[in-house]
Amino acid sequence: MAAVQGAPGNKQWPARPGLQHQNSQGPAPSVTLNRTINLYPLTNYTFGTKEPLFEKDASVPARFQRMREEFSKIGMRRSVEGVLLVHEHGLPHVLLLQLGTAFFKLPGGELNPGEDEIEGLKRLLTETLGRQDGVKQEWLIEDTIGNWWRPNFEPPQYPYIPPHITKPKEHKRLFLVQLQDRALFAVPKNYKLVAAPLFELYDNAQGYGPIISSLSQSLCRFNFVYM
Repeated sequence: MAAVQGAPGNKQWPARPGLQHQNSQGPAPSVTLNRTINLYPLTNYTFGTKEPLFEKDASVPARFQRMREEFSKIGMRRSVEGVLLVHEHGLPHVLLLQLGTAFFKLPGGELNPGEDEIEGLKRLLTETLGRQDGVKQEWLIEDTIGNWWRPNFEPPQYPYIPPHITKPKEHKRLFLVQLQDRALFAVPKNYKLVAAPLFELYDNAQGYGPIISSLSQSLCRFNFVYM
C-alpha cells in the first residue's frame, strides 16, 4: 500500500477551502446526509407492451467498432442509465430489462452529442418504458448513484479511471429515478421487465455484471420508506 504523504499531522495535508469557517460556525446542514426515498409496491404499476426496441449494433464487436469510429469524430461516449426502485414483501427491488435468458440491463442508453444528462435520461426512459396512449410520462431524477468508466474499446468498465488512462472511451452515469405512486409502463416486446431484489444482486457479478451487482452497495446510503 502506498504511503499517504498528506496524512493527519503532516504539514502537507491540504486544508479544504472554507473548512475553518465551517468549524467555527458548526457543520453546514446538508440534505444529502439523510436522503429518504419512497418505495411503492410493485403491484401499484401496470406493464403493457409496445413495438420491439432493437440495439443499434448487431453484435458486441460491431458495438465497439462503432464506438471506435465515433470516438475519432466526437470523442468519449456518454451514456446514462436509470435505477427505478419498487418494493415487494417489504424488500427493495430494482426494475431491470431482460433480453433473452441471461442478459440484464438498466433502462437508458447513449446521449447525443452535447445533450444534457438529465434531459437525455428522460428521453431514453420515455423511449424505453414510456406509455403509448399519448399521456406524457413524468420522470423525477433524484440523485447520482455512480460513475463508471470504460478505459478501452472493450467490455470491462470500472468505477474509477485507471491511472494510466488519459482518454477514457466511455463515461456511464447512473441516476436514481423516484417513481410516482402509480404508473403505467410500456415494455418493448423483445424485452421482459423484471423486478430483482437487492439481495439477489448483491455480490452476483456473474449473473448481473459488475455494475448492476454493485447497486446494493451504491443504494445503501439511502433511507427507504415503504409506502
